[in-house]
Amino acid sequence: MAHHSSSARFITLDTYDIRFPTSRSLDGSDAMNPDPDYSAAYLVLRTDAGEALEGHGFTFTIGRGNDVQVAAINALREHVLGRSVDEVCADPASVSRTLIGDSQLRWLGPEKGVMHMAIGAVINAVWDLAAKREGKPLWQLLADADPEWLASQVDYRYLTDALTFSDAVDLLRRGKEGAGERAAQLRERGYPAYTTSPGWLGYSDEKLTRLAKQAIADGFTQIKLKVGADLADDVRRMRAAREAVGPDVRIAIDANQRWDVSQAVAWIQELKRFDPYWIEEPTSPDDILGHSVIRQSVAPVKVATGEHVQNRIVFKQLIQAHALDIVQIDSARVGGVNENLAILLLAAKHDLPVCPHAGGVGLCELVQHLSMFDYVALSGTTRDRVIEYVDHLHEHFLAPVRIVNGHYDAPSAPGFSAQMHPSSISEFTYPGGAFWSADAVSAAVAAPV
Repeated sequence: MAHHSSSARFITLDTYDIRFPTSRSLDGSDAMNPDPDYSAAYLVLRTDAGEALEGHGFTFTIGRGNDVQVAAINALREHVLGRSVDEVCADPASVSRTLIGDSQLRWLGPEKGVMHMAIGAVINAVWDLAAKREGKPLWQLLADADPEWLASQVDYRYLTDALTFSDAVDLLRRGKEGAGERAAQLRERGYPAYTTSPGWLGYSDEKLTRLAKQAIADGFTQIKLKVGADLADDVRRMRAAREAVGPDVRIAIDANQRWDVSQAVAWIQELKRFDPYWIEEPTSPDDILGHSVIRQSVAPVKVATGEHVQNRIVFKQLIQAHALDIVQIDSARVGGVNENLAILLLAAKHDLPVCPHAGGVGLCELVQHLSMFDYVALSGTTRDRVIEYVDHLHEHFLAPVRIVNGHYDAPSAPGFSAQMHPSSISEFTYPGGAFWSADAVSAAVAAPV
């Protein structure tokens, strides 16, 4: 990291409850979440150097979860305010250790759930600021970093039976070989994506078919369908999707944790005739041994999970138990960039492809940086790797993702692509923003007297 000599300090951590009314069009609907209002518990880390030096971060919920998520972020404020910006950016892990180490808050976890997601939001805001100070997009900041320094950003507690500091240094040193060439290719070609846009459960077969054909025309080589509510419906929808895209396009399926283990196995056997590429979240994300049984039973269909895996330790066990084929990181579920680095290193050591979960509000914007870093300076490959893409709410971000011919265009703007337009924040802040205020008025007018 470059050294900046400034005396700037963090002076405020402002939080915002931002909600979008996506439930009204069934965008995002699946077997477990029929009416999501895609939302962001959003924060801005401000410094005494003004707008030129601030970090933005958030975590994703689907509506009322923001009530507790914003409160959790607010509970972390005291650990950040007053700290030196120089010191924090030189060692983001120091903030991570402090936040995770608050024993009274740690009792709520440790390292899982609402509190851990709040920590992730703050850590991501720190990395956003660090990348902006260096004038680099986050993927490049990570790819350019010294291997020993980057390895020092990982917490190896509970991991050393699967990953040590020296393992990480070795992997990152190896990742540096050819990194410049891969960075140039990334800027030229982008990173492969797949789309879930055709596959929401609330969509008609006609809409599914139309969107699946559109996805192929747009250059995607993989789509994903939500499954798990009704077997006859899933058979019919899989048939429609397979007919729409032909035999050579990968179709992943996602049960969103709907099934017990034996039910998952039976259901997937019924859908095998349509050649599903992976089954995502077939059962509880905490059921490591259940995933292992499912994986052994449904091969060659691959098992993918991770968007609700709560920390690096559960990922370690899923890998050790041979319970997954595809590692799915999420930019906002675990403790931010530092913990996602640990998970990427675990996957690289065990030669497992990482295909991130995205969608939501801003999850595509964030997670692209982690996959791009992994390609440029860790695993060195995009083989069998795709980042999820959903065409939701990108217009609210200053540096929205761009998809070109089925690939994520490499971000060039400094930072973590986390920053929302001020107008979007003011319009969709709940309940007092312009959209929700007007909505409450129209609901009152329409209510029967």
